[in-house]
Formats: sequence, C-alpha cells, structure tokens
Amino acid sequence: MAADHIRYDLLAQEALRGVLRTVLTDAAKNGLPGDHHFFVTFDTCAEGVRLSQRMRAQYPKEMTIVLQHQFWDLAVSGDAFEVGLSFGGVPERLSIPFAAVKKFFDPSVEFGLEFEQIDVTAAEPGAKPDSLPVPKTSAAEPARSPKQVKPRRTTPAGPAPTPAVPAPANPPMAASDEPSAATEKPADKSAGGGEVVRLDRFRKK
Repeated sequence: MAADHIRYDLLAQEALRGVLRTVLTDAAKNGLPGDHHFFVTFDTCAEGVRLSQRMRAQYPKEMTIVLQHQFWDLAVSGDAFEVGLSFGGVPERLSIPFAAVKKFFDPSVEFGLEFEQIDVTAAEPGAKPDSLPVPKTSAAEPARSPKQVKPRRTTPAGPAPTPAVPAPANPPMAASDEPSAATEKPADKSAGGGEVVRLDRFRKK
C-alpha cells in the first residue's frame, strides 16, 4: 500500500474538530440556540488539559461535561476552549484542547462526532513497526555461504573400535603339533626309499 504523504486521516479529524470549534465559538458569542446543548467527552490525561486535582482524581482517564444551563465564561481559541462549570456545588475552571476531545453529542438533534486519537508519527514513511523481525546478520558480519561452512567433526561417545587384523595365510605351528621321534614311522618301501639294514644280521651265530 502506498504511503499517505498528504495524511488524509489527520485532515479529516481536523475538519471534524473544526465543526466543534465553530459550534462552541457561536455558543460563546450568542449562547445556545433553541434546545441545543452539548455533551463533550475528553481525555483527562491528554497534554494541555487543565483541571483541579480533585476532578483529576475522580476522573483519571476521561470525563464528560454538559454545556446546557449551568456553565459560564465559555472562551474558544484556535486549539482549545475554556469553560466554568459547577461540580457538586463547587465551581471549577476547565481548559480542554480540541485534540483531547474524544466525543461530541447534541441530543436535541441526535448529532454526534467521535474523534480518533491519531499518532502523528505512526504513519510516516520509512517508519518500521516493532513487530518486524530483526535480521540475524548485519552488514558488519555477513552470513557465510554454504561453501564457506566447514563440516564439524564429531567424537564418538564410546571408545574407538579396535581395527580388525587379517589372519596370516600360514599360521605358525605350535610346539605340540611338531612330530616327535617316538611317534615317527619308518619309511614305506613302496615309497622308493632305501631299506634299513640292522647290524644284528651280520653277526655270526
């Protein structure tokens, strides 16, 4: 959506407050015509509002006054109005900026105005709402590209496994496997070997 550099919202509110200013100015000069009377609701915490501490404690947020029979010294300026009213028999002097007015109502003709409290800087171009996520990287520390990220080495939780050693092709013979002289058999004649001749065959009888 395009930025509203003209600020139609502020202009519309100012035009409506101009209606209230004109009506109160005419009442200050000529009094209330016919059965017209006004209910004005305003923000007691707004900047520029002046009222007694007693009334401020009784109405800490907003207050509605009635301009009908018992009011005096109504004075209207370009951005505020002042009026004298009686509250419980105690006279009070109130000063109310038009920017603090929230509602205006004339019951005699059932005409009313409701004003919005608009922040002047809320819709300025370039303003960033607080809800926007903050980037995780800044210009001073750019994010790493995938090629720059080095893989992390992980250490196994348990002891390193023992590498398997292949068995030798010809395992050495154990000492108990060597043939002994007591168990050696004479060579077979058919195997082509020489005959063993005993000495007792050459002895004379």
